[in-house]
Amino acid sequence: MIKPVGIFYEHPEWFRKLFELLDSREIPYKKLHAGFHSFNPSDIHPPYSVVLNRISSSSYLRGHGQGIFYSKAFMAYLEQTGTPVINGSRATEIETSKALQLLLLSKLGLAFPKSIVVNHSSQILEAAKTLQFPIAVKPNIGGSGAGIIRFNTLSSLEEAVENNAIDLGIDQTALVQEFIPARGGHINRVETLNGKFLYAIKVFTTGESFNLCPAEICQVPELNEGPQAIGEVCLTTAPKKGIKVEAFTPPAQVIAAVERIVQEANINVGGIEYIVDDRNGDILYYDINALSNFIADAENVIGFDPFKNLVDYIQSFVNTKN
Repeated sequence: MIKPVGIFYEHPEWFRKLFELLDSREIPYKKLHAGFHSFNPSDIHPPYSVVLNRISSSSYLRGHGQGIFYSKAFMAYLEQTGTPVINGSRATEIETSKALQLLLLSKLGLAFPKSIVVNHSSQILEAAKTLQFPIAVKPNIGGSGAGIIRFNTLSSLEEAVENNAIDLGIDQTALVQEFIPARGGHINRVETLNGKFLYAIKVFTTGESFNLCPAEICQVPELNEGPQAIGEVCLTTAPKKGIKVEAFTPPAQVIAAVERIVQEANINVGGIEYIVDDRNGDILYYDINALSNFIADAENVIGFDPFKNLVDYIQSFVNTKN
């Protein structure tokens, strides 16, 4: 009997296409909701041919924050039992910590926006004084641009700190990071599968561009002197919302860098975002994402359905394991 594929997920809509494709190919699978799950550490034979880990850093926005921390133990358990995991414990560790992402980029010698990591609001002002404004305060565990606030001046930041108006997130760790003006008015997202380039897109934002969100696209309000909370527009619905998205092929050195990142992070399927600093042309990497929702209307935007490639990859584990 073929063991089912385990799909460890949380968002109710992002993986509908994946489930449909698994059904159409008659690949047995079991939905494992990250918000409501349990495992027995003494059971050394989990009933899965492979587990696809799709935990999202934004789970806590939907009342499932426990899944973020729980997933680390569950992935370690699966790996200890010899169960193949797509995006295992190392990928989860990187996905759920912007600070660790910057450490990885630093290790690989890749440039990123100047940042200071803090663990208390009392440290924000001193950190910001070493940076060039505008700056953004970004929770270490965010997802979907959650909790990110941009400040154009030191005085507006001082006011926010004095009023306890900055939330450092569920692990009380955050980045204080320089806000980068994007050349061409767009950010760049490169998707990978099995450690290799899959496709890339440019996402054009309205107003001044920025280096904020991972798998999501955010819109910046009109500039003023006060703090600005950053909203979100999900990539999965970007075309429907009028956000301009277009496919492109990144420079060879970018593709090589992205493949180094995902291989070092053990990310089997995921996306890397980077921006070109409009002030000097520098390429700055700013997000390592082990949760790929893939672009909406993929066939028209990039010319193929990446979910089919993902299911091919999943199926290779099933065939090998069984």
